[in-house]
Amino acid sequence: MKYLKHLMVVAILGVMFFFSSEAQAQRYPVLYFCENYGASGETGVSDRFTTGFITVMVKADDAIGLRDCSIQLDKYNCSTGAFDYYKKFKFVVEPSMKYIYFQKNEESDMNFDTPGIFRVFLLDQNNRTVTSSLVEIIPKY
Repeated sequence: MKYLKHLMVVAILGVMFFFSSEAQAQRYPVLYFCENYGASGETGVSDRFTTGFITVMVKADDAIGLRDCSIQLDKYNCSTGAFDYYKKFKFVVEPSMKYIYFQKNEESDMNFDTPGIFRVFLLDQNNRTVTSSLVEIIPKY
């Protein structure tokens, strides 16, 4: 009888959890990487690339709300075990955008020119982190 009571309590809690939880794939913007973004969309999505130019992608369920923003790269320093500032690129986007790609343009080369592990940030106009991710850059040969 005690076993049945415990089983009933667990079943009721399970049903309550099932009906009270919201199913959301992603609450916050996601930052990821691809080789290029063009007319056919993203090509070569990965978190590991060879040295050179890559495209940083940001996707969100709702408008990101940015106008002036930056992509900042910090490189992992094996000697200190910490990430060090590497470089930063400024961009202007529309506040209503939910899906943004950041790639080489006249002002920002988006060049990962040395191998290593990089922490990549999307920063707002006040240099606060909107989202971030890690990428590994390996030598071409």
